[in-house]
Amino acid sequence: MKILVRGTNWIGDAAMSVPALRRLRSVFPEAHISLLTRDWAEGVFQDADFVDEIITIDGAIPRIRSIFRQVRDLRRRKFDLSILLPNSFESALVVRLGGTKRVYGYSTDGRRLLLTDPVAVPEWKNTRHEVFYYLNLVDAVARDTLGTAASFDHEPDTSLAVSDVRQQAARAFLTELGINRLRPIVALAPGSKNSRAKRWSPDRYAELAARLIRELGANVILVGATDERDISETVSRLSAENVVDLTGKTSLAEAAAVLSVCDLLVANDMGLAHLAPAAGTQTLVIFGPTDPRTTRPFGKNVAVARVDVECSPCMLRDCPIDHRCMTRISVDDIFQMSRRLLDSSLEENE
Repeated sequence: MKILVRGTNWIGDAAMSVPALRRLRSVFPEAHISLLTRDWAEGVFQDADFVDEIITIDGAIPRIRSIFRQVRDLRRRKFDLSILLPNSFESALVVRLGGTKRVYGYSTDGRRLLLTDPVAVPEWKNTRHEVFYYLNLVDAVARDTLGTAASFDHEPDTSLAVSDVRQQAARAFLTELGINRLRPIVALAPGSKNSRAKRWSPDRYAELAARLIRELGANVILVGATDERDISETVSRLSAENVVDLTGKTSLAEAAAVLSVCDLLVANDMGLAHLAPAAGTQTLVIFGPTDPRTTRPFGKNVAVARVDVECSPCMLRDCPIDHRCMTRISVDDIFQMSRRLLDSSLEENE
């Protein structure tokens, strides 16, 4: 059987879809599973053993041209079954025009007629973690095609392998930049591309960086995407310390490898906050306008910093009032949590 999975459109969602992809592999161990996804996702799934092939969507070409290219490619490959993780109309249109015999996806966004096997959105959608939303879709496929849904007692596995070769290259890269590997390595991700409301302020990140270096003797590196470089530059300047700024200077695969050899990541609610714990790194995520019940990075190596305010979660991209969900989280709060998590991480690695 040839199975196509239309992957998600954001890094965080990609990490949250990992348990569903693992379950799909366990249900169909002999199938050839292809993942159709954005070109950045190769950096996320580079060493994944639960997919056989990654088919990338070229984001550099015009949208209509991209759609026609995808349809032509899917028709040539002749898939037996497709599973749509995104809720979009476009993803269903492309796969249906691509000639897949059976198309599974949630009945959303006016696309029901494009799905041969529409799946109803579960009533618990807004109260349970997103990993279960993706798992539920794979279970629907298993139930229809094999007569039973997969049953697992253990916690969903969001881990993403980073090979020894990539980790060794990351360590060598950090050493070249002056990182002292005898000291803790803390990564900070002060950006968030799609929401200003998710950002803990740069001046607080700068103060945190300074305290991590002065009080704990830690190495501090800044990570993020190219369009977050201005935020990292502000953090680096205000910290007045020797901070290594890698923002926009690595590919996503390289960023994953670097994070995998760090002792701690402190981040806003953004893609790298999901990628780091998947790569095995202790992670502290600062939450404000979004709901950690449904979208926090999933895993035992994740801690959440959040204050309970009456207007959160609001899910807004910009705060119309005083940003109290973030301003009430102090530098000392995050520093003390970071200290405890570092102690825990270093004990585990001894």
